[in-house]
Amino acid sequence: MKQYLITGYDHTDPEALERRMSVREQHLENVRNLKKSGNHILGGAILNDQGMMIGSSMVLQFETDEAFNSWLENEIYITAKVWDKVDIRPFRVAEV
Repeated sequence: MKQYLITGYDHTDPEALERRMSVREQHLENVRNLKKSGNHILGGAILNDQGMMIGSSMVLQFETDEAFNSWLENEIYITAKVWDKVDIRPFRVAEV
């Protein structure tokens, strides 16, 4: 499977954290489904120095770029305008 490192940086407007929190449970439920299907490897929140969530990183895997792009188009943190900038890189988990 192709693996991807996704880093999403949140918007910084005053309502950004509220938008994140309003869809967070839906995002986590979607991640649980990705885990069940074998697409989720790891992920979590990026924190600032005060411990506040300011983004997310995920390592996912999909059979095809098309399957990955389908997930990406429907990711709630994108559609709900939580993530402002999203960096996507090919990735390979080390076999250790």
